[in-house]
Amino acid sequence: MSQETYDSEPEATRREAGEAESSRASRGWWDRNADEYQSDHGAFLGDDRFVWGPEGLDEADAALLGPASALKGRDVLEIGSGAAQCSRWLAAQGARPVALDLSHRQLQHALRIGDGVPLVEADAGLLPFRDGSFDLACSAYGAVPFVADPVQVFREVRRVLRPGGRWVFSVTHPIRWAFPDEPGPEGLSVAASYFDRVPYVEQDERGDAVYVEHHRTLGDRIRDVVAGGFRLVDLVEPEWPAWNHQEWGGWSPLRGHLIPGTAIFVCERDEPQV
Repeated sequence: MSQETYDSEPEATRREAGEAESSRASRGWWDRNADEYQSDHGAFLGDDRFVWGPEGLDEADAALLGPASALKGRDVLEIGSGAAQCSRWLAAQGARPVALDLSHRQLQHALRIGDGVPLVEADAGLLPFRDGSFDLACSAYGAVPFVADPVQVFREVRRVLRPGGRWVFSVTHPIRWAFPDEPGPEGLSVAASYFDRVPYVEQDERGDAVYVEHHRTLGDRIRDVVAGGFRLVDLVEPEWPAWNHQEWGGWSPLRGHLIPGTAIFVCERDEPQV
């Protein structure tokens, strides 16, 4: 697979980035970095484990989608699936998962690890499924942090869910945006305004975005969930467990014992009042 290379390191900045630019940057970044990502984190993620974030909270223990025993026969959509590790765990519980990702290279890794789970390459803002196709939808750090219009994604998820369907997604905890993305002591001092919603962008020498991540405050996320047609059932902020000694980017035991690193939103498809 050919990958675009750059003559210089991308420039990190904060500037506006719309939906089309964000989508294009995400597809390119994940296609270029999928190999390194799976090499660095594949052992932690496993081939068929459902992990909600760097803290290591496992769906087998958390049961945010419901009891594992109740997953059998359920149609589940995983959005931003990467190499489909979560979908493989769901299939092992008897569910019927579909793994969707924007990145062709990530889905190639899904095929490398093992087939058996249907794979779909598509944008989360325009899901290629009929209304009411799934019982559950989930996303572990997939899609939501990288889109300019999360409400559009949530409305699409609601559309493809059946009445009462559950939608669970994890993102970087919003408070982390106020701190430098460093795992050591230098990452413990506030460096930016929590209320600055301007996207983080890495751009090439032409000024084209090659990586985009969008910030929402905790209140923004909740309002987006409601605007997307969901009812918030729970908000989970995993604590850093004693067994986890790994560093993953800015996530680390040092920071994890002091500030939350992940926020998990447990939502259910809201039905209009009759």
